[in-house]
Amino acid sequence: MKESLYNLRLVRIFLTVVDNRGFSASQQDLNMSTSAISTYMNQLELQLGMQLCNRGRAGFSLTSKGQLVYEEAKKLVGQIDNFENYVTELKGELRGTITVGILDSMLTENQLDIPKLIGNFSLKSDKIHVNLKILSPFELQKEVLEGKIDLAIGSLPTKMSGLKYAPLYIEQHWLYCSDRHPLYSLKNTSTEDITEYALIKRGYWANSEGIRHGFTRYSATIDTMEAELILILSGNFIGYLPDHLAKRWEDEGRLLRIMPEKFGYTAEFSLIIKNGRSGEPLVQAFKEEIYDAFGFSERLIKSRRPAH
Repeated sequence: MKESLYNLRLVRIFLTVVDNRGFSASQQDLNMSTSAISTYMNQLELQLGMQLCNRGRAGFSLTSKGQLVYEEAKKLVGQIDNFENYVTELKGELRGTITVGILDSMLTENQLDIPKLIGNFSLKSDKIHVNLKILSPFELQKEVLEGKIDLAIGSLPTKMSGLKYAPLYIEQHWLYCSDRHPLYSLKNTSTEDITEYALIKRGYWANSEGIRHGFTRYSATIDTMEAELILILSGNFIGYLPDHLAKRWEDEGRLLRIMPEKFGYTAEFSLIIKNGRSGEPLVQAFKEEIYDAFGFSERLIKSRRPAH
C-alpha cells in the first residue's frame, strides 16, 4: 500500500480517466494510447488490491469502491497541489500549469489582444505551462467554481456565488443579415417587418431572451458565435453578432447591420476568479498582465451575487 502512495502519477491518471469517463476520451489529455492507460490502471488496481472500474462493451463505469477511491484521490491531489503552490509562493517562483478560460470569437476583439496577453504572460517564466479552454458562459463559470479553470474572461450576464468578477470592457452586438437575405435589399423597413423573421437563438439563452429583443420565434440554435456567423452568411437567418466578429464581412458588403438604432445591445466582459484564489502566484501574475493590458493601476475584484 505504501508504494501506491508514492506513485502519484497513477492516481492522477485515474482521476483523468474518471473525469473523461473512459480510456479513449482521456488519450488527448494524458498523451497516451488506450493500451498504455489500461496498463497504468491495472498497475494502480494491483497496488490498491481492488477493482476500481468496469471497462468493456458496456462502457466505462466506476465500481462502488472505485467511487470512494476517486473522491479521496481528488482530495489528496488537491492537497498536494495546494502544498506545491504554497512552496512555490514561498520561493517567489512562477511555475506550474495555469488553465485560462475564454469565450469563442474573442480572437477578433480589438479591446483585448488575447494572443499578445498570453504571449507576454508566458515570457514571465519558462516553467509556466498554459492550458487554454474555449467554453460557453455557463461552462466557464462552472469550471472556475470547480477549480478546473484558474481564471476566465467572458461576458457572464448570470453571476454565480463563490466567484469574483472584475469588469474589463464592453462589447457591442448588432443584428445582422447577409446579402442573400430578403432584408438586405429592403428599403424603409419597420421594426415590425424585421421582427416577423425568426431569430437565431444561442444555446445558453433563456427562452425569454428573444422576446427581450422583440422577437417571438427562433429559426435555429447555436452554441458558438462562429456557428451563428455561418448561419447568417447562408442567407436564411438573422442574428446578433459582436461587431468585431462581423466587421470583415460587413466591410465586404456580405453582412448588413439591421436598424442599429433599434436592434443592438452591449455585453460586459469581466475577469472571473474563484473566491480565495486571487493571491495564488500564477493567478496573481496573469491578473496583473490583464490589468496592464487595460492600463489599470489597480482593480479591486468585488463579489457579485447571481442575477435573478
